[in-house]
Amino acid sequence: MDLSYPPTGFHFLVLFELFPQLPNDLRFQEVSGLSTTVEYEAFKEGGENRFIHQLPVRTSYPELVLKRGKTMLTGIVPWFKDAVENFEYKPTNIMISLLNDDHLPLYNWYVINAIPKKLDITAFNAERSEVVIETMTLHYQYFKYYDPVSLALDLAGSITGSLDVSIGI
Repeated sequence: MDLSYPPTGFHFLVLFELFPQLPNDLRFQEVSGLSTTVEYEAFKEGGENRFIHQLPVRTSYPELVLKRGKTMLTGIVPWFKDAVENFEYKPTNIMISLLNDDHLPLYNWYVINAIPKKLDITAFNAERSEVVIETMTLHYQYFKYYDPVSLALDLAGSITGSLDVSIGI
């Protein structure tokens, strides 16, 4: 694997912390909503008329959108149905991993406290031979980003930095 090239975005895995989780629950066609925005508040300083200070207030996250072909065997849809039909919301965490050629994670996004918001099924059309797509929209609090290479380098640095080697003569 050549680390000098950016990774492709078509080989990924979505893992819900739900039971049961079936093999079909790992496979998605598309994932979007892994972004963050820092909101700022304007603050005027007395006597300073050239500019207004912009101070960070909070971080916000958009909705997470997952798309896949409609499948019969799934553990996610019953969780979704409980929320939508019975108003029984059970937040769950989700790990989204971008994989390399050897199916190992290059990058990970750990989504915290996701809950169902919308379930959409594509239109049925007798004139087209298309796969039925299921789109799940989830609200979540935030995500944590994990880069295995950076984590390994940080760990190696903390280990070598904490070693105190003394040679007694």
